[in-house]
Amino acid sequence: MERLVALAIVFALAALAGCASSPAHFYTLSATAPTSTAASKIAVAVGPVSVPAAVDRPQIVVSTSANQVTVDDFNRWASPLQDNLARVVAENLVALLGTPRVTLFPQTLGAEADYRVQIEIRNFESVPGKSAALDAVWTVRRTRDGKTETGRTSAREVVDGNGYEALAAAHSRGVARLSRDIADVVRTMDGAAR
Repeated sequence: MERLVALAIVFALAALAGCASSPAHFYTLSATAPTSTAASKIAVAVGPVSVPAAVDRPQIVVSTSANQVTVDDFNRWASPLQDNLARVVAENLVALLGTPRVTLFPQTLGAEADYRVQIEIRNFESVPGKSAALDAVWTVRRTRDGKTETGRTSAREVVDGNGYEALAAAHSRGVARLSRDIADVVRTMDGAAR
């Protein structure tokens, strides 16, 4: 009987030790684009945004070599990556275009938008302490006449530190570059339409 009690205590302690493992940490991307001094009334709907299946998960996927990745169970995105990317691009476009009329598609169904932006992230690479990279193909469509412009943005940012917070900040800078490229095309298309 004593042996069973001792064994039960050992299992209970092992279970408690498992519960005491490191807690998960959650990260988000942030808008970092500078605010435009010019105001406009352009309305833009952002979305959908797609991401590669390999990174379409709550855990941050870390590249360990050219052909290998690791899924980090304790460092996670606070929201689905495609939602996080769409939100940050929208916030950056508000600042870059000087308009509050930037929304997320399909919440607005794009009914009132002058322009709709669709983004396909083809590569989203995370190497803590080294680099954050994204490669995206995007399309801006003017809703009035259906005219479209397609572009590609490739960004590789140096990670300023070893932690995941620095990695998320580097990805945020890459998303700001993507947002600038999109904003430039929206401005050009809008100027040509006037």
